[in-house]
Amino acid sequence: MADPILGVIFHWLGGLASGSFYVPYRAVRRWSWETYWLVGGVFSWLIAPWVGALINIPDLLSVLREAPASTCFWTYFFGMLWGVGGLTFGLTMRYLGMSLGMAVALGYCAVFGTVIPPLFHGTFVRDVLSKTSGLVVILGLLVCVGGIVIAGLAGKAKESGMSAADKSATVKEFNFRKGLILATFSGVMSACFSFGLDAGGPIKTIALAHGCSPIWQGLPVLIVILLGGFTTNCAWCVFLHIRNGTGYQYFARSPRKESPPSLSVAAGGEHGSPEAAKANDGRLDPTPVPLVRNYLLSALAGVLWYLQFFFYSMGETQMGSYGFSSWTLHMASIIIFSSLWGLALKEWDGAGPRPRRLLFLGLGTLVLSTVIVGLGNYLGASAGH
Repeated sequence: MADPILGVIFHWLGGLASGSFYVPYRAVRRWSWETYWLVGGVFSWLIAPWVGALINIPDLLSVLREAPASTCFWTYFFGMLWGVGGLTFGLTMRYLGMSLGMAVALGYCAVFGTVIPPLFHGTFVRDVLSKTSGLVVILGLLVCVGGIVIAGLAGKAKESGMSAADKSATVKEFNFRKGLILATFSGVMSACFSFGLDAGGPIKTIALAHGCSPIWQGLPVLIVILLGGFTTNCAWCVFLHIRNGTGYQYFARSPRKESPPSLSVAAGGEHGSPEAAKANDGRLDPTPVPLVRNYLLSALAGVLWYLQFFFYSMGETQMGSYGFSSWTLHMASIIIFSSLWGLALKEWDGAGPRPRRLLFLGLGTLVLSTVIVGLGNYLGASAGH
């Protein structure tokens, strides 16, 4: 029996993990973005998915061997596309700025990731639009998009209060047309994670046939889809290592040179630039690189990243026939908790009362959207839909 309330809680936990994962990366010292991102990625896209599935899935290897080749291909393929979406997300931030870029890209991601799966299966009209519970879920999606827009306006208001020099440093390559095209592409590609989860349905069925508890059925799917994401991200990081000459950083206790900026998923290169390895007088900084600390922090960030979909897969099992609405809950929860981290880390200090009011209004709207989506799923479960 589905329990949408429990499902919403699981999705909130996933959002907390996703909104928190970048915090350990902030403490990594004197590694380029491509180095700590790939180390974290090994844990989030390779190690953690296997550990989580091996612990909870009986006969995991048999489950994966029995999965149809076409299912594995499409699940992996959508994972690769999702990886492309994440990498171009950084370019969106470069041309639109953090607030506007985040609002546009995540708005597209929320809508496409939620609506496309039932449209593809031909159940959107029959099982969603024709039922009161389905309409409530769609209302929750629209409220979620509204909350994302308000959060974007809050960021825009915050930026408008900055000095001209700060604005130029923040969005020095602002280009609305180019940014909008990239945001659309990034949002749609990022939504491919939702498509991959949907494509992996037969793997869930096989896992259940092997005695898997229903709540863990999505874990084998994560192994396949995250392997696709790892492929894309690994290729990009290797390219950056070659271009920037940073491949030595995994083992070196001292930097060899100052590297050029990297294009990162975080902010289009702005936060992905390798830290300057030089002292104030221009000489190379002789302070040893904290290798063990960097590996531990990157591993922690990677595990936190994986936990978002660990809890996502649990929450999806509780949403009944409207499992597709999990994507809306996921997007809303990520923005809620990442914004709260921004407040905790004093990123909004000095922003003024209006941006803060808009931010809290946006967060309240997003919380409301999760309640509405949960209500729609509860009504659907109660009615047996």
